Amino acid sequence: MKTKSIYVCQECGFRTSKWLGRCPNCSSWDTFVLERIDQNKKETISISKENSAVLKLSNVSTKEERFLSGIEELDTVLGGGFVKGELILLGGEPGIGKSTLLLQVANILSERMKVLYVSGEEGANQLKLRAQRLNIDGNFDVVCETNFDLIKNIILETKPEFVIIDSIQTMYIPENQSAPGSVTQVRDVTMQLLKIAKTYKITAVIVGHVTKDGLIAGPRVLEHMVDCVLYFEGERFNTYRVIRAYKNRFGPTNQLGIFEMTDGGLVEVKNPSSIFLESSYNVEGVAIYSAIEGTRSILLEIQALVTPTSFGTPRRTVTGIDYNRCVMLCAVLEKKMGFALNVQDIYVNVAGGFKVSEPSADLAIVCAIASSYKGVPIGDTVLIGEVGLTGEIRAVANIEKRLNEAKKLGFKRAIIPKRNMEAIQNDGMIEVFGMSNIEEVLNFIF
Repeated sequence: MKTKSIYVCQECGFRTSKWLGRCPNCSSWDTFVLERIDQNKKETISISKENSAVLKLSNVSTKEERFLSGIEELDTVLGGGFVKGELILLGGEPGIGKSTLLLQVANILSERMKVLYVSGEEGANQLKLRAQRLNIDGNFDVVCETNFDLIKNIILETKPEFVIIDSIQTMYIPENQSAPGSVTQVRDVTMQLLKIAKTYKITAVIVGHVTKDGLIAGPRVLEHMVDCVLYFEGERFNTYRVIRAYKNRFGPTNQLGIFEMTDGGLVEVKNPSSIFLESSYNVEGVAIYSAIEGTRSILLEIQALVTPTSFGTPRRTVTGIDYNRCVMLCAVLEKKMGFALNVQDIYVNVAGGFKVSEPSADLAIVCAIASSYKGVPIGDTVLIGEVGLTGEIRAVANIEKRLNEAKKLGFKRAIIPKRNMEAIQNDGMIEVFGMSNIEEVLNFIF
């Protein structure tokens, strides 16, 4: 057997004949690993005759064969449940609850279909102990193996309808000379699993590790190969977990599902707004904001603390929002309202460990900082709007959905961009004020 030694970047899969300190493709440092490739091996991917036939697009059936997972939050994120033949990648930090979620899904689905759970990280006795802690009967097949050739034969013999691979980084194909978790192994195992899933209409979920930057470990091609990419997020010391769809060929992207980690496993949170809000808003430095995550609206609490600085350079510390955006909003307050923030330390936090990326939170951040600076509470008011560099409040999308969530939780007053006033149909349950700049808003509140 004639082999060739090459160096492969573990981040992007770039290949070179010699070791490099920095990858010229993705600019990552110290990511090249030596791999040996069999030159006699022909990398071919066979597909069924049915898939290789030439078809008229107009004659192709668009019927999706879906089935529910039994967990409503997960089904919402997936766009209405699993699709037969779908390959899903689930990523998340160690200990966040990926295996716990999949064990619960496997237990529910095993009541009506054949499920195979492949564990490359735990033994059968460890899985059993975890299932007992979660009060799971475990009426599904379990295989503790990392050799994918053996796993593939088991799948073809038993013909399960739902397969879980935990995790893809532990699987290997003996023909490949590289170690498990390498770019070559991860790519080849996923490609073979994808072929099996599409040919036999088997729904497969693979678990992926994440890097220190929060990205799924391995080549980016892995995310391109699968049909759906889910990220399981949350703070290690917080009980709440968030699952997001960053890619979904059969449903909406950026959809959101929220769970609470308990002693009995993951429990769905039906009303997420309630967990991110405290009962009283009559506190200085607190502003309520209506966020849109996927197709749902969630009320969040933006907290700010402004204190005189003890150093020459004031501190700007943020959690849950973009640092640069917070600095920009502070500059707008200094310029347009005359606030002496250059001698103040500013701390901004999104309560509950939630992360906000949309600019429609600007108005709530500005008002929270102003509230703490003046020492006056904002009160029971929802604030929605993007703030520009000239202090203007710009229109935002989905204003009706944001206001409906505020009504549902009993808020009586909301401040929104003036341009959005034309798009709302006010039924009188909430008093809505449209304003065009931050000076107008702050004079109205304080």
